[in-house]
Amino acid sequence: MSIVVAALYEFKKIDDPKKLQNKLKNFCHSIGLKGTLLVAHEGINGTVCGNRQCIDQIRSFLIDDCMFQQLEYKESFADESVFCRMKVKLKKEIVTMGVENIDPIIDTGIYISPKDWNELIQDPNTIVIDTRNDYEYQLGAFKNSVNPNTQTFKEFPKYVQDHLLSCKDKTIAMYCTGGIRCEKSTSYLKHLGFQNIYHLKGGILKYLENVADHHNLFEGDCFVFDERIAVGHGLALTDYKKCYGCRETLSDDDLHSDLYEEGVKCPHCANLYDDQHFNRARERHKQVILAKEKGIQHIGDQRPHHM
Repeated sequence: MSIVVAALYEFKKIDDPKKLQNKLKNFCHSIGLKGTLLVAHEGINGTVCGNRQCIDQIRSFLIDDCMFQQLEYKESFADESVFCRMKVKLKKEIVTMGVENIDPIIDTGIYISPKDWNELIQDPNTIVIDTRNDYEYQLGAFKNSVNPNTQTFKEFPKYVQDHLLSCKDKTIAMYCTGGIRCEKSTSYLKHLGFQNIYHLKGGILKYLENVADHHNLFEGDCFVFDERIAVGHGLALTDYKKCYGCRETLSDDDLHSDLYEEGVKCPHCANLYDDQHFNRARERHKQVILAKEKGIQHIGDQRPHHM
């Protein structure tokens, strides 16, 4: 596999996010990097892909030139690019929870390494909470973990207010894809007065990379926000398919439904749009196929990911 996929983040005070955005844009485009980087006053977050040399260059640039020296960084691999273009966006938050006065730089839960995670979550007195969204949880989760049934991370504080305030004296272990959502969620719980709060360092991705298969307590596959859809143990590629109309992950039943049309629609979105929308989707899909036959990548072959 020739493409390296790098997921990264760091909470750090950024005085001039716009200046950093422009600096990153220029560098990323100069080396042909693809993916998305989010920049805010609280730090940086994103996933990018490229060849080995390209990924080594962006990592060095972030650490040495942009001074992200505590960068949380992990790699996985793919056979081809998992993004179609490079975007560097300014945001209010690098992971949106929407709660004021939460600062992971100052206070978060206790980090637990992948090698120590199993012992913590198998303790019957530990409440294990998945801070991801429902569609991610459905593809895979740690055994006996709680699904908050959120559709976006902004709904997580309401889940806490409705279900966790009576558990302030309990041991709570949280996890997410790469660790960043747990930085915010554990900081939020500490702000509310919770004391025994832990989270998986590096998230599910670091766990699947480092924990031996016979010790693996993660059941299913891990949803990722790129063209791979999900990765398995050892960060191996999976064979999930998605709808390019609405980005939903498709089951075998979905793929065999009369409402499924490759590149156009699926049972999840077939009743959401009119014929004009689907005709545009058909034309886009036709151009994608033609581009692939010519050995090039069609920029339109990408829609916004769930956040």
